[in-house]
Amino acid sequence: MTHGNEADLTAKARIRRAALALFARNGFAGTSLRAVAARAGVSHALVRHHFGSKEGLRAAVDEDVLDDFDTLMEGVETTDPGELLAAFGGASARLLGTDEVRREYLRRSLLEGNDAGAALFTRLLEGVRTRLDGLRDGPAEDEVTGRWEPYQVLFLILGPMLLEPVMAAGSSRPVFDPDVVAERSRVNQRLIARGILGRT
Repeated sequence: MTHGNEADLTAKARIRRAALALFARNGFAGTSLRAVAARAGVSHALVRHHFGSKEGLRAAVDEDVLDDFDTLMEGVETTDPGELLAAFGGASARLLGTDEVRREYLRRSLLEGNDAGAALFTRLLEGVRTRLDGLRDGPAEDEVTGRWEPYQVLFLILGPMLLEPVMAAGSSRPVFDPDVVAERSRVNQRLIARGILGRT
């Protein structure tokens, strides 16, 4: 994740961060390289030098997001089923909870329905699958579980982010407030452990 004052960032990192903010606010189609350059305080030529094209810049932004996601997934180490969803929830909260721009970027990217968004989702899915396989020292015991288990975990991670605008409208507390995240994690654990009606 990118931290610190803008002045402390390298030009390449400033360009990437500027692109993240503008893509999040205006969408990929609505953002020009010149606008990114202006926001980053660099020349248009320097943006092209570092990233080649707008598509190259979007790919770099996606890689930055994915690198952070992979790092947080690697930090999930518990093998206790009752704690695993809480650990994934905590990881997603650390990635998304304090970064509204990153949430908006991911939400827009995943919901626009284009090839770039589909590729981003696939990479996120593979990150979860890799972590789950690592925690159990191999793939799932059956094909159906192996196929859908990573989806279910990712639905729990991304669901609040994707639905944040409508969730926020009906709540007095921020969707990614640490206490709210902890509450959701506890309910998720109960759901997995006992079933939806608490009878299993």
